[in-house]
Amino acid sequence: MSRASLANRYKVTDGRKFKLSDYDPRDDGGLGIDKSEAKERLEQDIKSLSDLQEKLYAQDRWSVLLIFQAMDAAGKDSAIEHVMSGINPQGCQVHSFKTPTAIELDHDFMWRTSCALPERGRIGVFNRSYYEEVLIVRVHPEILGKQRLPQSLVTKNIWEERFDDIRNFERYLARNGTLVLKFFLNVSREEQKKRFLERIDQPEKRWKFNAGDVAERMLWDKYMNAYEDAIRNTADEHAPWYVIPADKKWYTRLVVAAAIDEAMQGLNLQFPKVDGAALEELKNAREILMKEK
Repeated sequence: MSRASLANRYKVTDGRKFKLSDYDPRDDGGLGIDKSEAKERLEQDIKSLSDLQEKLYAQDRWSVLLIFQAMDAAGKDSAIEHVMSGINPQGCQVHSFKTPTAIELDHDFMWRTSCALPERGRIGVFNRSYYEEVLIVRVHPEILGKQRLPQSLVTKNIWEERFDDIRNFERYLARNGTLVLKFFLNVSREEQKKRFLERIDQPEKRWKFNAGDVAERMLWDKYMNAYEDAIRNTADEHAPWYVIPADKKWYTRLVVAAAIDEAMQGLNLQFPKVDGAALEELKNAREILMKEK
């Protein structure tokens, strides 16, 4: 299966008929490969991404924003680590968004992520993002009370209004040369339980476990409804969602890498051409260097 076919299998560009139940967290694409073959294929994709990132940086016209959203233990950190492992650190920046600070709460809900957007020529990775404002805040509406919004603005339409704001924001980014790709790592409830138990039982993984994660797990159905609604309302051609199976981490990484590679290939990135006066300067510089003893 080609990179494009693998990525498009999970790509959502029109959310009107989107149903999360149509996507199986256990899917492995029927590739029929083992982990060693998957590792080799991922290494090839990482090499391709590295080449594309170098052109992106040199051309200095486009920027790339990768947004990762998921339930706890779905493998966001792992996917980011493995897929971005071959990228030059000078051309990539990763931001993890936690509970908003007091300063962040004094601004609009997009502010803290807007400050972290990638520059032209760079890849920006958001580990969680402004989508938390229609996910965790929707599941826990009491959080709205801490956001210091005028009470008259907190209406029954607030989620539709935030979807509208997000759609407009992502359209704005696309019109200004930012490639926006959004990944929902779709882990099953059963697999999450297994990974939580591994974190509890294995000493080297215990630092990852947060007792609050179990409390959030009790709200699984509410979160799934919130994710489904968010994807349904914000999937578009210029800012697609990829609903990626996350029960098999090796497959998750393959699909994420394939999706990024396929989208960046579409930018037709090229190294800048040197001609005219600039080429003459190079020739003169070469002559000077060759005359050195």
